[in-house]
Amino acid sequence: MAVIGESRMKIDKCVNLEDLRVLAKRRVPRLIYDFIEGGVDDEEGLRRNEDAFRCRSLVPGYMVDVSQIDQSVELFGRTWSSPYGIAPTGGIGNYRHGGDLMLARAARDANIPFIMSGAATASMEEMARETPEHGWYQLYTAKDRSISEDMIRRAADLGIPALVVTVDVPAGANRERNRRNGFGRPLRLTLATKLNTLRHPAWLKDYLRHGLAMLENWQFYAPPGASASEVGEFVSEQIPTSLTWADIERFRALWPRILILKGVMRVDDALRAAQAGVDGLIVSNHGARQLDRAPAPLDVLPALDAAVGERMTLMLDGGIRRGTDILIALASGAKFVFLGRPTLYGAIVGGTAGATKVVTILREEIDKVMAQIGCPSLDHLSPYFLHWDPEETVRNMRR
Repeated sequence: MAVIGESRMKIDKCVNLEDLRVLAKRRVPRLIYDFIEGGVDDEEGLRRNEDAFRCRSLVPGYMVDVSQIDQSVELFGRTWSSPYGIAPTGGIGNYRHGGDLMLARAARDANIPFIMSGAATASMEEMARETPEHGWYQLYTAKDRSISEDMIRRAADLGIPALVVTVDVPAGANRERNRRNGFGRPLRLTLATKLNTLRHPAWLKDYLRHGLAMLENWQFYAPPGASASEVGEFVSEQIPTSLTWADIERFRALWPRILILKGVMRVDDALRAAQAGVDGLIVSNHGARQLDRAPAPLDVLPALDAAVGERMTLMLDGGIRRGTDILIALASGAKFVFLGRPTLYGAIVGGTAGATKVVTILREEIDKVMAQIGCPSLDHLSPYFLHWDPEETVRNMRR
């Protein structure tokens, strides 16, 4: 009880998402933190995602009645309390036991969507029981397409409202932090990594008690009796794989509800998705974890909006660290945004309470900024509120 109380006190003192990131970094060993926070190659993409928001400002507007602020938004026929949701993040049970469902509960209680990762450490069946209206499922396509098709059928039978197909993992990525730590398959941890793990007793106690987390949605397809490690090896054999438009058309035929593609960054791909009957896109570069030289999602969003914004629902993921960032994304053409790392850090620090703290911080920041720019409700928001500094863009590129 004392540990829980101490954790809650630390959470209560957090005033922004950065505070939660710092606490999470203290709780987990370096190999876990680097896996979550890291990008690929030189990690320029990580900086680019956040710099894209820094290059844009919101112009203040006053003499407007903002005594009542409404940040609710309609998305796919449902009204959500805020314009953001929790993005899919894999392997959560290895960072905090039960973390997937902690995030799902926080989303349910805040009336925002939660996307369960295709590498989740809980099952879609559990999510559907806990959050029948708020939980979406992310599909990582398997080399054995019958596995993917069965996952789609399972999700459909459970009544899951939306299927999110991630399209940006055709090959493995060069995540150098993981390689330096020896964190991969097979696991070859360095001596320094092992010693660092001993300096994080709260995480170590949790791990020793529960062991390696099972990738539960894949356990159905691995050999009977496979351990968590063996299921992980099985998944590594199935992912990554090359995905084609024929697959998307097949998934569209199988899936009866909202179909979303995550990872589309080009206009021609967006147009093709619209032709295939896809309902929405999450404009994303996978948190800068796949192609280091990919542009920031915010930078390609306006072109995609111009091309398909009237035909599809555009959402955005990547680089969001403030409520201000969310409003900038919405003013740039997104109808909704998702963020992963900050909510994950909240869960690591304080479970459901920590994830709820992230949601609360963002909601309060959005309310304050909407008042400052003279925008009492999100349906007033438009590019008119934006100011973009191209010189700042150049300065960030030279840093």
